[in-house]
Amino acid sequence: MSIPAEVLEALRPVKGLTLQPDAPLAGFTRFGIGGPADLVAETANPESFQEAVRICRSRRQTFSIIGEGSNLVVSDRGYRGVVLRYVARSLTAQGPRITADAGASLQELVDFSIAQGLQGLETLTGIPGSVGAAVYGNAGAYGHSISERVARVTFFDGEKVRSFSNAECQFDYRESFFKPHKDWMILRAELDLSAGDGDALRRQADQILRLRNEKFPPTMKCAGSIFKNLRLANLPEAAAAEVPREAVREGKVAAAFFLERVGAKGMRRGGIEVADYHANLIYNAGGGTAADLRAVIEELGLRVHQRFGIELEAEVQFLGEW
Repeated sequence: MSIPAEVLEALRPVKGLTLQPDAPLAGFTRFGIGGPADLVAETANPESFQEAVRICRSRRQTFSIIGEGSNLVVSDRGYRGVVLRYVARSLTAQGPRITADAGASLQELVDFSIAQGLQGLETLTGIPGSVGAAVYGNAGAYGHSISERVARVTFFDGEKVRSFSNAECQFDYRESFFKPHKDWMILRAELDLSAGDGDALRRQADQILRLRNEKFPPTMKCAGSIFKNLRLANLPEAAAAEVPREAVREGKVAAAFFLERVGAKGMRRGGIEVADYHANLIYNAGGGTAADLRAVIEELGLRVHQRFGIELEAEVQFLGEW
C-alpha cells in the first residue's frame, strides 16, 4: 500500500468510515476482475463521506468514487489511490415522490416503488447498479430512462452540498451533467412517480425481469450491453443506408446490429467471450483478465469503425493503471 501515513492518520478518526487496505477490487465489479486498490473507504454517513473527500483533496491524495461496479472495468494492476464508496441505502415515500439514497440498488428502488403502488420505474427492473450510478449514467430500458422521473438530485461537489433540478442535470441518452465530473458524488435523488396498480406493476416487472434474465443471466459476469446504441440521424450516410427500417427504434439503432456484421458473436480472448446469441454482450467466462476485456472492446470498436466509419462508445468505465 502506498497511501501516505498522514492520509491514513487523517482518515482513521472519521466517524463511520470503514477502511480496507489493499482491497481486491474484483469483488466490487460485475465482471469479477481487477487488481487491488491501495485503500477502499466506505460509509453510509454523508458527512463522513464529505470529510473523506476533503481529506484526500487537501493532501493531494489520488482518489476515485465508485458505486456497485456494474459498469466498471478495473485494471489487473489495480488502483494506486483511495477508492471511496457511499453506501447509504434509505428509501422513503411521501405521496408520489420517492427519495432514494445513492447507495441503494436500482432494483431496491424499483421494488419499493411497486410496493408503494407507484408507477414509472418498473421497466428498469433487473438493471444492476446503484441509484447514484443509474442517475449518473441515465440508466434505462424498454424505451424509458430514469431521467423521466428524476425531480431533483442532491450531490457533493468536493466543497459543498448542492442540488440540481432535472433540467440542470442535462440528461441525454445514457448521459448526464455528472459524467464529466467524476469527482462529484450523488448523495440522493428525488423521483416523481404516479399512482398505479401495484399488482399489475409487479406482474409487468416480473415479466421484464424474466426476459432480461434470459439475455443477461444474474450469474453471468458481465455489464449488460457494452456499447451504447446509436442515433440513426448521427450515422454516416453510407452506414445509415444499410440499416433496415425494422432495426430502428425510437430513432436509435442497436450497436449489436453493427457488431453482428463484423463477426462479434462468439469472439473470444482468454477467458473473455462475446455471447454467441448477442453481439453486444461481453462476459467473463472464467479466468478472464481486464487486459483481455479491454482488448476485446477495442478490437470490436476498431472493426466497426473500419467497416462502417462509426465510432462506438463503450458504456463501461475504466479504472486503474493500464
